[in-house]
Amino acid sequence: MDDFFQKVTSMQDPFKKLASHIPGFSGYVERQTRRDADKILRDTVARRFDEQWKRASQLQSDMVSNGMIAYVDDMEQAAIQLRTFIDKISMAPRGYSGLFDAVKINEKELEAIYQFDAAFFDLADQVARANDNVEASMGDEAALPAAIRNLISLTRTAVETYNRRSEVVTGSK
Repeated sequence: MDDFFQKVTSMQDPFKKLASHIPGFSGYVERQTRRDADKILRDTVARRFDEQWKRASQLQSDMVSNGMIAYVDDMEQAAIQLRTFIDKISMAPRGYSGLFDAVKINEKELEAIYQFDAAFFDLADQVARANDNVEASMGDEAALPAAIRNLISLTRTAVETYNRRSEVVTGSK
């Protein structure tokens, strides 16, 4: 995550670089940069999951086209979990609180948030593989229910992981 933060920091405009030399102002600039990096990171996670939500929706459509109506509701459950996660991660409060924000986030908590965000990239890959498995199982009605259950489980894990991330942000556990 430090590489990502460094990249965002290196792209600061000259005014921010100059102002960062003013006593007390550098901490503000760094916090704002971290907030911006957090938002960029979460937007990237949301896009990855949105790709998988579109795939799951397409698989549902394929099921309808192939007369596999019995599995559409289960796929809808996975799609709803994906959409819920995407909406939550997209609308999450920024990762570093400002001077007057109700919830203060210190460096330790921010590091924990970044760890959750890194886990989301791994989950996105797992969901992609689960979608691949559902697609590959479309011709095998014995394997398809298990493939869909795996997808549902992973999407539920994404939402639960987000909720744990949210607990770090709000300080509730």
